[in-house]
Amino acid sequence: MDKIAIIINNKQSLEVADTIRKELDQVEIFSVGAYEGTTKIESINGFLEKDFNQYKAFVFVGALGICVRSIAPFIRDKQIDPGIINMDVKGQYVQSVLSGHKGGANHLAKTIANISGGIALITTASDTLNLWALDIIGRKYKWTNEYFNSTENDFIAAFVNGKRTALFLDIKDEGTEQLERTLPDFVEVFYEFSAINPQQFDLIIAVTPKLYETTLPILFFRPKCLHLGTGAQKNINPEEYEEQVLNFLEEKDYSKHSLVAINTVDLKKDEAAYKALSEKYDLAFNCYQAEDLNEIEADLLFSEAAHAATGANNVSEAAALLASGANSLLVEKSKHVDSLGKHFTLALAMDVRQEREAGFVTIVGAGPGDPELVSVKGKKLLQTADLILYAGSLVPRRLTEYAKEGCVVRNSASMTLEEQFDIMHEHYKMGHSVVRLHTGDPCIYGAIQEQMNYFDHHQMSYEIVPGISSFQAAAARLKSQFTIPDRIQTIILTRGEGRTAMPEREKLTELAKFQSTICLFLSATLVDQVQADLLAAYPPETPVAICYKLTWQEEKIWRGKLKDLAKIVKENELTLTTMIVVGEAIDNRKNRSKLYDPTFRHIFREKS
Repeated sequence: MDKIAIIINNKQSLEVADTIRKELDQVEIFSVGAYEGTTKIESINGFLEKDFNQYKAFVFVGALGICVRSIAPFIRDKQIDPGIINMDVKGQYVQSVLSGHKGGANHLAKTIANISGGIALITTASDTLNLWALDIIGRKYKWTNEYFNSTENDFIAAFVNGKRTALFLDIKDEGTEQLERTLPDFVEVFYEFSAINPQQFDLIIAVTPKLYETTLPILFFRPKCLHLGTGAQKNINPEEYEEQVLNFLEEKDYSKHSLVAINTVDLKKDEAAYKALSEKYDLAFNCYQAEDLNEIEADLLFSEAAHAATGANNVSEAAALLASGANSLLVEKSKHVDSLGKHFTLALAMDVRQEREAGFVTIVGAGPGDPELVSVKGKKLLQTADLILYAGSLVPRRLTEYAKEGCVVRNSASMTLEEQFDIMHEHYKMGHSVVRLHTGDPCIYGAIQEQMNYFDHHQMSYEIVPGISSFQAAAARLKSQFTIPDRIQTIILTRGEGRTAMPEREKLTELAKFQSTICLFLSATLVDQVQADLLAAYPPETPVAICYKLTWQEEKIWRGKLKDLAKIVKENELTLTTMIVVGEAIDNRKNRSKLYDPTFRHIFREKS
């Protein structure tokens, strides 16, 4: 139910309503006056009585009084009421009227105000006081809210009124990092539940998969972080399986709301009990090959029954570990049986990326050099890292100024691969967040493959955050589109042949035959051979651009012809951090695309 209804009272409202309709998805305009472009309704009250809960939001354009009187008979519960917005006929003021948080009216009001160029009027206390919106903040991170010893309304009211609050963080993810960064002055953070003195606090907010008891009002945010590993005989009873899984979790003091996936061997992919549990609780259902389960290096007990039936030495524990990435289990295998004597096993593991005590490595693309061109996610990781290891010969040190106080910042330029790994591994073992900062995008000449080999071998958890590559920065700085309609539709990213040999099929003389836009990395010191190879296929007058330290404070760019490429590079003594671009796309302003051609029809615009 993502539909939005705009209700207008007069013809003057149609222009702003139509603008909103064009900018947002699934929007329909309704009017009693049957104005052109609107759907006629007999009366506003009749329309709302029939369809009040069939739309995500209603936007009234006109007087606020009409809006309030119209919706009053149909308001029931903020858990289910749609978002209600009222705005004037010029879109100068866009007010969230009802269901600001859970109904999404606050967010929609801001979105509409951006479209109309108006001002969003938000009166929700948490928004105006810049406090956490406890009822919806967990949505972004897929947390489930559970309140104990208090209702939702009473808890939020106490929080907004600044009652002393203990924040307990049992896991770490993007959400917990956000809470730590935006901590109100009446909130204190704890990482051990037993350290919270109930005499000193009025409320507790806990981000945890575990069950805890307290007499204080408490809001549990349940993160999706628990991997259930399971093995079974054929055709276990689905209802009894579900009941015993829930009992298993409760007995081990874990919340069912924190389950993220059911994990088993691939031979069990059609097991009805697994499918039913997965569908009912919206869980991922992962099935692994027996040989993959057997590669788990943890010290797991060999199961003769599992091996005979599936070829896997161990199913439930191995599947939980493989899915979670963890090296150890939260709960070891327990054996269960249904009323028909069918046996099954259960084991539990924590998603390693959310373990508070576990280290984590992120390979981050720094972008071309300008600190503002690192991704938003990359910046957040730099701000929270315990170790930043950056490629100093290629990455400006200015990027490391995002580091928090106490972060260790090291330049890897003079280090061997082994030395780099040693310092990352040392911090990883201490449970630290490690950022390995590479220039541009790590996947392009980033030398990350050998690092990942180390991480895999030592079972270290890591991920890659992409970055803006220098070839993209070159296009931006040259104000050039590297693809030209009807002329060039391919961009080649490559390098000259130096100490690293090129495969025969990828030699520059072969690639030059396409006469595409070529972007050359790591090739300034090889410029004589590069120029000769390119001239074998490109005309001597082909435009070239030599870009030095793109987006750095020292940036310089030279334009010229291919026949003068080597001369330009040598005269300016260019070696490192130089991108060479070759092709007629440089500075091209010809060849209009079909995308915005008025005669071209596509799904967003009818042919004119």
